[in-house]
Amino acid sequence: MKSVAIIGAGITGLTTAFYLKRSGVPVTLYEASDRVGGAIQSIRAEGYMAEFGPNTILETSPKVTQLVIDAGLASRRMDPDPKASARYVVRYNRPIEMPGSPLGFFTTQLFTARAKLAVLREPFVPPRRDGKEESVAEFVVRRLGQEFLDHAIDALVGGVYAGDPYKLSVPHAFPKLGQLEARYGSLIKGQIFGARERTRRGEIAKDRAPKFSFDTGLQALPDTLRERLGEAVRLNTTVTRLTQTPEGWTLDVRERGQQSRAEHSSVIYAGTAFNLADMEVQTSMPLRLSTFAEIRYPPVASVVLGFRREDVAHPCNGFGMLIPRVEGFKILGTIFSSSLFPNRAPAGHLTLTSYVGGERYPDLASLPHEKLFALTCEDLRVLLGVKGKPTFQHCVFYPRAIPQYNVGYGRYREQMTDIEGKAPGLFFAGHYRDGISLSDTIVSACKVADRVGEFLKSQPLHLHEDRVPA
Repeated sequence: MKSVAIIGAGITGLTTAFYLKRSGVPVTLYEASDRVGGAIQSIRAEGYMAEFGPNTILETSPKVTQLVIDAGLASRRMDPDPKASARYVVRYNRPIEMPGSPLGFFTTQLFTARAKLAVLREPFVPPRRDGKEESVAEFVVRRLGQEFLDHAIDALVGGVYAGDPYKLSVPHAFPKLGQLEARYGSLIKGQIFGARERTRRGEIAKDRAPKFSFDTGLQALPDTLRERLGEAVRLNTTVTRLTQTPEGWTLDVRERGQQSRAEHSSVIYAGTAFNLADMEVQTSMPLRLSTFAEIRYPPVASVVLGFRREDVAHPCNGFGMLIPRVEGFKILGTIFSSSLFPNRAPAGHLTLTSYVGGERYPDLASLPHEKLFALTCEDLRVLLGVKGKPTFQHCVFYPRAIPQYNVGYGRYREQMTDIEGKAPGLFFAGHYRDGISLSDTIVSACKVADRVGEFLKSQPLHLHEDRVPA
């Protein structure tokens, strides 16, 4: 039986391996670190639960739902408290609830009358037809005006990408915005008429998609997939070189200081773009992987703080708050973690998860933890009325956190497609190619598993995995 190598045991690699194994394909999953899950990391300490990467999964596709069922996690799924549906955006130095209806939009204090009129005019703004790739900022200002960019979209971009709207590409970072304009001539018209098509496809827009986690946090998903894969997962194992052969691919592997080789029919790279740039790949024609080092990954620090309920003036009865740059705060936003799910804080306490750094303030992310705790507490004091010292604090620093789909990102995607064509049996999948959210990476994994399955069917039966000393 032909075997597949998967490099990287984040959620993309784990999901791909899980489905290939279920279909009867032997897999080996190579992970350089000592744990699976990538940015997903849940810990419990002192009665608190802290999430250091994503906090929820968006159920945007039936593939996400099916993975939870197939992994046997349906009974452990946890949906947010219905009372925690509110989302806040900071303006005038305080969190203001985002409107949930057209009437709410026209009565909210979040936007001035001028911004509201700009939204009313949006259906009459002619669509751009010259083919120019716009940044998010250019697109939003053209269709909705500067205030909407400064006080809404900038906050969203900071919360999702930790990015800069003046650099992020509409067709790559927020492709559905451009698609709505191209097809319907208007974002508002597209939201109305496009909803029917999404329903037919079984898809849900990200701003309306249900969110969920698990009883022990998001890490339950990668940990469960690892259990299902068993010995197919090899931790502390770095793939140093890929060599294309007439029969498939040879991997040079370093595992706990020992060198070895492994033979596979196909290879899926599910790691990061910057590690891909360092990968040595030998094929019949030269491949330029060094350009992937250009993909920007800004640093981000996740700061989790616990407080006594009586020490926080704000009710924190929603998902969390996003903060635009123009408001002048250091944190990018805060998730009200213990309001979303039970057992995230001891009784009578709150867990607040804030993020620092990104493209907005990259230098702040690498500050010593005590300084990060202090600046986060100061912002929360002003925004949420926090007083007193935290009863819990924990911080994780990601030197390179989230790939930025900036203007011009299409050349990297085109290069990946070109390499796949020149080097049959080598596939790329993950957050650097198919979207940065957990749901995006799960869908990416399902699709690449199908592609690899079709590729293997087209190949002669000639290869078993075989490791020999280097």
